[in-house]
Amino acid sequence: MSYRDQKSALRAITAIAASQGGYFTAQQASGVGYDYPHLSYHIAAGNFEREGRGLYRIPTLPHSEHDDLVRLRFWSRGRDDEPQAVVSHQTALALHDLAEFIPTRIHLTVPSSFRRPAPKGCALHKAALARADTQEVGALRTTTPLRTLSDLAADPSLPTEQFEHAVKAASIRGMISRSQADKLRSIRKAAIAPRRVRSRRA
Repeated sequence: MSYRDQKSALRAITAIAASQGGYFTAQQASGVGYDYPHLSYHIAAGNFEREGRGLYRIPTLPHSEHDDLVRLRFWSRGRDDEPQAVVSHQTALALHDLAEFIPTRIHLTVPSSFRRPAPKGCALHKAALARADTQEVGALRTTTPLRTLSDLAADPSLPTEQFEHAVKAASIRGMISRSQADKLRSIRKAAIAPRRVRSRRA
């Protein structure tokens, strides 16, 4: 590359990394003109840092507030280099500022065809998410408040009082409609009631 090309490539990869918590992939680097020898040179010079297989970081860019989640997003890349994991369930609830607790595990939803084992401290949920079920939150993709609450409506690991708090907060803040809030409460009641009956019989 000429000097001008180097500057153009650096601007391009920096723009990509800045939108991804400071990270970029080898494929993304190749797309703007950085072949492996160029990456090796910049790693040796300290301009880039190797963060995993085919994953790099520009050290001068600030880390995302949720750097651990950003790294897991890149961990889930498929053969097309596209991340497959979406932040969901209790973790998404916390990202939407609807939780009264700090999740003990990171919850991610992946396609049913996803075959990698969950990293330590992660819970993987398999589902086909429509585009309308997800949204961008900074460098992350997460389930929408409505989809998050729908996923948690029948989840007994989330106490009912915490679920109710989240539904009420989402409704007040305009994240979901009143009718959607009512439907979520009905789903929760129908899902939890049979468990209470079984518990009393046991």
